[in-house]
Amino acid sequence: MASAASSPTAPLITDDTVPDAVVVRFAGDSGDGMQLTGGQFTLSTALAGNDLATFPDFPAEIRAPQGTLFGVSAFQINFGSSDITTAGDAPDILIAMNPAALKTNVSDLKAGGLIIADSGEFSERNLVKAKYDHNPLEDNSLSRWQLLAFDISALTLESVKPFGLGNKEALRCKNMWTLGLALWLFDRDRQPIIDWLHAKFAKTPELAEANIAALNAGHAYGETAELAVPVKQLHLPPAPAQEGLYRTVTGAEAISLGLVAGAQLAGLPMFFGGYPITPASAILHHLSRLKEYDVTTFQAEDEIAAIASAIGASYAGSLGITSSSGPGIALKGEAMGLAIMTELPLVIVNSQRGGPSTGLPTKTEQSDLYQAVYGRNGDAPMPVIAARSPADAFDVAIEAVRIAIQYMTPVMILTDGYIANAAEPWKVPDMSAYEPFKATFLDHVPEGGLKPYARNEKLARPWIKPGTPDLMHRIGGIEKEVNTGHINYGPANHQAMTELRRDKVLGIAKGLTQDIAIGEARGKLAVVGWGSTFGPIHQAVRRVRRKGHDVAHIHIRHIWPLPENLGELLKGYDQILVPEMNTGQLKTLLRDQYLVDAKPLNKISGQPFRIAEIEAAIEGMLA
Repeated sequence: MASAASSPTAPLITDDTVPDAVVVRFAGDSGDGMQLTGGQFTLSTALAGNDLATFPDFPAEIRAPQGTLFGVSAFQINFGSSDITTAGDAPDILIAMNPAALKTNVSDLKAGGLIIADSGEFSERNLVKAKYDHNPLEDNSLSRWQLLAFDISALTLESVKPFGLGNKEALRCKNMWTLGLALWLFDRDRQPIIDWLHAKFAKTPELAEANIAALNAGHAYGETAELAVPVKQLHLPPAPAQEGLYRTVTGAEAISLGLVAGAQLAGLPMFFGGYPITPASAILHHLSRLKEYDVTTFQAEDEIAAIASAIGASYAGSLGITSSSGPGIALKGEAMGLAIMTELPLVIVNSQRGGPSTGLPTKTEQSDLYQAVYGRNGDAPMPVIAARSPADAFDVAIEAVRIAIQYMTPVMILTDGYIANAAEPWKVPDMSAYEPFKATFLDHVPEGGLKPYARNEKLARPWIKPGTPDLMHRIGGIEKEVNTGHINYGPANHQAMTELRRDKVLGIAKGLTQDIAIGEARGKLAVVGWGSTFGPIHQAVRRVRRKGHDVAHIHIRHIWPLPENLGELLKGYDQILVPEMNTGQLKTLLRDQYLVDAKPLNKISGQPFRIAEIEAAIEGMLA
């Protein structure tokens, strides 16, 4: 049942090597359940106490033809006993469920890494679909790696035979067989997965038992089979962690929880108006399960209706929220201008993906920074903040709500496909440590008469619920008169109101201090990033600093307005490198604002940066 190509000189796992972290990638057809397998392996990893980061990589096709190269779905997890901030550069282990999965992923595997392949799927037909001329399991083309190939399909069918399933249903248990082998390989407890299967198939217990049988069979195969490569069971000790309650969280989950927490801190009911779009739809799904926290969710007929409903909710005294990805954010542009003109609180979540147009629906990118900062007609300033990781999205969401409420303005949160779908451990915070920022409504006529566009010390206008006695006022998209809010087309008035709206948003920067993630406040090189590039930049800078180089890492959360000390901070470095998953948008913003010679490092492949790519760029600049 087992076979191997010539074994490399440095196999991944032996009796005398225990790495502090391992990267595993599950890959197969989009119908093979790789995301589910990866998700449950992540659960077992979290319960084992390892630190982790994941990268689900979905095919762009909704359901590509089975066995084709563009239908491959993959799930990568980096886990171990050390601090983990990325999903890993290159896998140590690739589990390939068919030839297409092998073809599209094997070039990423480390030299000496392990391939576990389902030889039962390497039929002549599937090899042709994957554009193989010969069977790679037999022609020695995989000799750079360890190879463990056996017929997982046949072993799965054998394990579930007692349950009388049809061939198609039986083969759906193949991912559980594979998960069982992976659990054995890393000395993991099967019970949490068994409990999950019982819950998932509570109405069809025979399917639960079949999947459990497949899981146990895969685990038993690892225990008893004489594998033809020097693969040993590996136990990675837990990672150091502060005491507390932990859970795994994706970016979409963290954003949703943070928005709810922000609404609670503001003392407001929350209204979410959304329209389905990848990868933002998960926020609507999560919030729809949180109704007990005074959350109303509304799936609108289109993107424009979604944001318009959220603006209407804010006008009525709720916290209006909407979300989308790049194409949907473009459609919402005019309504964002309405929210800016009416000066109502609103939170807009942009889960970025590859563009333009439909672009790469399931791939990640950071190409909406210009759109977020500049992408509306007229002078329409809006605060923009960016999450750096799935767990960080929780605090970013609270910050966005705070700014929206205190400054009476729409705010945009930037995440991306990687953050939205990836998972990491999250220490559940003590909410008593968060300072409330209770929203206040004008409920009486002030001394001197009602002035709906009067300003407080933050230049925010009062929030007035419709129907409040004696506080009838005009609102809408036409330019307002200073203080009164009446329609006024006068040139001096438009100048004054445009400057007031600008100064209000720029005033958010007061008191915002940019910190340094690693390094000193002056030096030879600062690597400046934003959003999901945090992990690879952080690890790359760590590696280069260990070699004795003078490098710092600065990561910006507040994209607009930028923190008030950032300009002086950047001028303390001889060189500035800005890695981004776009063609250089933050680089341009920094050059414009501070006249610094920021140099770009751009990647627009739909895939996150690798640590090695940034490390090489740093060393190239220092050389």
